[in-house]
Amino acid sequence: MNKLIRITTVPISLEKLLENQLRFMNDYYEVIAVCSDEKALEKVGKTQGVRTFTAQLTRKITPIQDLKAVWQLYLFFRKEKPLLVHSHTPKAGTVGMLAAKLAGVPHRLHTVAGLPLMEASGSKRKLLNFVEKITYWCATKVYPNSKGLKSIILQEGFCKEDKLKVIGNGSSNGINIDFFDPNQIKETDKVNLKEELQLSNEDFVFIFVGRIVGDKGINELASAFDRLSSERKNIKLILVGPLEDELDPLLESTKKILTENKAILSVGYQNDVRPFFAVSDCLVFPSYREGFPNVVMQAGAMGLPSIVSNINGCNEIVQQEENGLIIASKSENELLQSMQKLLDEKVLFEKMKKNAREKIVTRFDQKVIWQQLLEEYQKLEANVS
Repeated sequence: MNKLIRITTVPISLEKLLENQLRFMNDYYEVIAVCSDEKALEKVGKTQGVRTFTAQLTRKITPIQDLKAVWQLYLFFRKEKPLLVHSHTPKAGTVGMLAAKLAGVPHRLHTVAGLPLMEASGSKRKLLNFVEKITYWCATKVYPNSKGLKSIILQEGFCKEDKLKVIGNGSSNGINIDFFDPNQIKETDKVNLKEELQLSNEDFVFIFVGRIVGDKGINELASAFDRLSSERKNIKLILVGPLEDELDPLLESTKKILTENKAILSVGYQNDVRPFFAVSDCLVFPSYREGFPNVVMQAGAMGLPSIVSNINGCNEIVQQEENGLIIASKSENELLQSMQKLLDEKVLFEKMKKNAREKIVTRFDQKVIWQQLLEEYQKLEANVS
C-alpha cells in the first residue's frame, strides 16, 4: 500500500479542518499525520487510526527553526518514501513542500485554504509573497479550496494555471451533514443552554464562531452590535472561539465593548459548537480573508442564514438574500445595516432560514468531497505506475 503523508502546522487543523478525512483515506493508503505538538498529535492519530510524526513547526516567522524543520522532514521523507505528501496551512506548506522536493517525493500537493499575506504590507508582504512562491514552485499540484482563491493566486502570479485545481465546489473537507443537523440537538439541551446563557425566547441571537482576532472582523462586529444593542431590545451576540491576542490583538475599544456590553456573551473555545448554533438565529462572519470557511457551512447545515464578507469562500457558500447576506469587508456600517435588516424583514429572514440547510447539503456533503479528493490521488498514482 502506498504511503500518503498529510502535514499541517498544528494538530487542531488535522482534528477540525480535516476531521475524519484521514481515517477515510487510511482505507486506501498508509496515512501518516505530521505536525507540531507531539502530545496533541498522538491523540489525533489514535482518533483517526493513523501513524504520526512530530515536526518542529511554528506558526510565526522563525527562519532558523524552519530550516531545522525542513531538514527533519527531509530525513523523514527519505526514510518513509511516500508516494504523496499533501500539506495544509502556510508554514506546513512551505516547509513540507521544500522538504518533499529535496527528498524526491513524486507527488507534492498543497491545499491553499486562505492567504494571510493578503492583510500584510511593505517588506512583510514581499517576504510572504516570496515564501508563497517557493511553496508553489516546490509543489507538483496546488489545490485552492475556493474559486476566488484560485483567481487571487493567478492575479498575484504565484504559479501557472495548469498547476491549480479546485476540488469539487470548493472546501478542504466539506461538511458532515449528518453531524451538523439541527435534529441532532435535543430540545431539553437547548432549553438548558438558554438558561445557562440567560437567553429569553424573545431574544434574536446572532452568533460568531472562530478565533477572536482582528482579521476575523471582530472589531467591526463588536462596534456594530454595540450600536445596535443600544437601540434594540431582546438581541444577543454569542462569541464562540479562543482569544488570540498575541497573534492579532483587538483594539482596546473593542476589548472594552466585549467586557462592558452585557448582551455580548463570550463563551470561549467549544469542542461542540452545534448547541450554540441551535440556540441562535443568524451567523455573523465579517472576516477579512478566508479560504473556504467551515463555520459558514456548519451554520448553514444547522439551519442558520449568515451575514458574511464579500470575500472568496464566503461569497461562494452564501447567495445574496437566498441563504444569507453579503457585505463589504471591513464595513461596520454595512454590517450594522444587515443585522438591522434581519431584525426588521421577517419574511426575508424566514426565507433565508428555510433555504440555509438545503444550500449546504446539495453542494458540500463531506463524503462527496472525500471521494473527489481520493479520485485525484488515484489519478496521480496511475500516472506513476
